[in-house]
Amino acid sequence: MTNVRVVGVGMTHFGKFPDLSPKAMVAEVVDAALTDAGLAPEAIAAVYVSNVFAASLTGQESVRGQVWLDDTALAGVPVFNVENACASGSTAISLGRIAIAAGEAENVLVLGVEKMTHPEKGRALRAMEGAMDQERLPELRRALGLEEGQGSPFMQVYAEYARAYSERSGATQEDFARAASKNHAHGALNPRAQFRQQFSVEEILAARPVAGPLTVPMCAPIGDGAAAAVLTGATTGDGLARSVRLLSSVVGAGVRGRPEQVVAETARRAFDKAGISPEDIDVLEVHDAASPAELIVLEELGIASSDKAIAMVRAGETSLGGRLPVNPSGGLVSKGHPLGATGLAQLFELVEQLRGEAGARQVECARIAVAENAGGYLGPEPAAAAVTVLAR
Repeated sequence: MTNVRVVGVGMTHFGKFPDLSPKAMVAEVVDAALTDAGLAPEAIAAVYVSNVFAASLTGQESVRGQVWLDDTALAGVPVFNVENACASGSTAISLGRIAIAAGEAENVLVLGVEKMTHPEKGRALRAMEGAMDQERLPELRRALGLEEGQGSPFMQVYAEYARAYSERSGATQEDFARAASKNHAHGALNPRAQFRQQFSVEEILAARPVAGPLTVPMCAPIGDGAAAAVLTGATTGDGLARSVRLLSSVVGAGVRGRPEQVVAETARRAFDKAGISPEDIDVLEVHDAASPAELIVLEELGIASSDKAIAMVRAGETSLGGRLPVNPSGGLVSKGHPLGATGLAQLFELVEQLRGEAGARQVECARIAVAENAGGYLGPEPAAAAVTVLAR
């Protein structure tokens, strides 16, 4: 199969930007990624556009990518619109990689964008219910202990994950706060992060409660943003000197009632395709929509044996300078989580890390990088998961 590389990336600042449209964010990252790749627009054979909630929040249905690219240099290039809950961006990466590996294109651009701020407060939280089985929604809400109209159930979902993990591992609320504090410290070093404020463990524990053991600094915020990447199968060209190999990008689907975890299964497939093991990973970005997820995912990926992620966090092994830095970008809780852009933002971070261009948050001697991205809810399984493996 064709050797696929990431040859260019671009990313906006993440945050709340009421006056910034998806079209403006798309134009910014398209230009940035093409410039970084050193490619003319004419070299791009297809564009994969990731977005989750434009229909619910802006009314833009169906031809989202075509509309947002219409005023860019990529107008008229074939567009594939991708939606797969919070894993949409990573799913778009996987589809772009498949097109190149199959010989259908030499260069593609993959982008994710989300506009979540809305004049009607709470609109985005209500839209998130669309990432659950609508026929079973009353049942799922009751199982989570939520009353009708009480708001988005997803932080309650993460609270339930946290309770179950604590019961089997002995993790405490302080352990979750440690993970959050570490990520906010990382995010303070990231000029594109939505939040760049450090929080001590004590400050996180004392913050406003959200659900179960979760407090506000442990939860990803509502925000806007976009990110993009140019993938190539080319074997020659000046841009390849700074390129990063895309060893695998695997998408998995959860099945309700199946005991196996979709994240673990997807990771095994991704690692097998890439020819790596968990011990080979130098830097990791995980989907910490709430901080307890970081500890859970470390075990699902096989990086920590059962119930041992707590020791890693307590020992500082997942911090910058530690044995395996996790979420040097700040993760979702600090960097932000504009859903359609999240998977591409993880890719942006890891490309910068592998190039040695991450500045103050640089992981030394990083050669193998992994991103885990998940989304949706079947109860109790996530509906979608994606694991991407990169190498220098």
